[in-house]
Amino acid sequence: MKFSQAVKMAFYALRGNKMRSFLTMLGIIIGVVAVTLLISVVQGATGEITGQIESLGSNLLHVSFNGMQPTHLTISDLEKLEQNDAIYGVTGVVTRTTTIRAGHADEDYSVEGVTRKYQDITNQVVKQGRFISDIDVEAHTYNAVVGIDVATDLFGTENCIGNTLDIGGFDFTVVGLLEKSDTMLANKDSTVLIPLTTAQRLFKYKDFDALYISATTPDTVDAAEDATDDFLIRELGDDDGYSIINQSAIIDVMNEVMSVMTILLSGIAAISLVVGGIGIMNIMLVSVTERTREIGIRKAIGAQRSDILIQFLIEAVVLSVAGGVIGLGISYIGLQVLGTAMDITMPLSLGTVALALGFSAFVGVVFGIYPANKAAGLKPIDALRYE
Repeated sequence: MKFSQAVKMAFYALRGNKMRSFLTMLGIIIGVVAVTLLISVVQGATGEITGQIESLGSNLLHVSFNGMQPTHLTISDLEKLEQNDAIYGVTGVVTRTTTIRAGHADEDYSVEGVTRKYQDITNQVVKQGRFISDIDVEAHTYNAVVGIDVATDLFGTENCIGNTLDIGGFDFTVVGLLEKSDTMLANKDSTVLIPLTTAQRLFKYKDFDALYISATTPDTVDAAEDATDDFLIRELGDDDGYSIINQSAIIDVMNEVMSVMTILLSGIAAISLVVGGIGIMNIMLVSVTERTREIGIRKAIGAQRSDILIQFLIEAVVLSVAGGVIGLGISYIGLQVLGTAMDITMPLSLGTVALALGFSAFVGVVFGIYPANKAAGLKPIDALRYE
């Protein structure tokens, strides 16, 4: 019997019991939906988080001080560290949360003392006006750059250049407005940036709360981290008062964690595919019993054992693959809905599609081989006598 003829007969047999065929496929459909949704959601979340981290700069180092002891670091000290060939730029930051007033409005916001280099190192984009300049830092000016939420909350408009803010009893002139942040990490929409020296004077704090260090290239991040570590140990005397966070290392660790999560979640979801396979085997065994006389007649008129085996095996594979295709369709719709609701791109990759269809076909073969072999092993005389 030709393969195409066997496929036609398999479809004909399945159409004869549409409801039973659909209920049999249901286990495969649920399994495929579970596997593809979990894999795609994890991949989408991984891509989103990685993109946000990379938007800050994969060559960025962040040094935080525990505040247990004074660092006594100055801008001149940071300029010495900047002379290292592996380092592109270094900037210190002072951060406080304080009440800011503008007219009759007042809100608590994060105020950061920064330098001109902060813009380049942390990839800040100015929408209107300008950023903090070297002159602002040297002259201890009372100028400020605000996030877009600060502008709309306090002034009711984004056109706030030239307006005045009251920070700690001092009037600051708004000279710049930051572009709205498209990342949850390092979001500056609710932040006010002022000159570093002004912040140190305002908050009566001569040290830095943190350092941002940009390596020359992503390949020199490790060298920049070693140079920073050596510098801080030399200046502070030990390594107990600070910690260095490597953005590139964070991305690598996160990708490893997400890969493990993908494997674990896929394994759990694959259990439903196995359950669906058991359902296929059960229904195929019932089908073999119901069609015993049919099998006997076909064998009596010359059908070979391989013909019967192939037909029932194809029926099992068609059930599982059809369930896989339907499951992929449902998954695609589900991912579009989830992606829109969560504002995250959740791709249904070609690899995921191939995995789902391949595993579905594999389940059909594995769980269909026993019923098919049982059907092929029936003796014509016994099959014809079956009532």
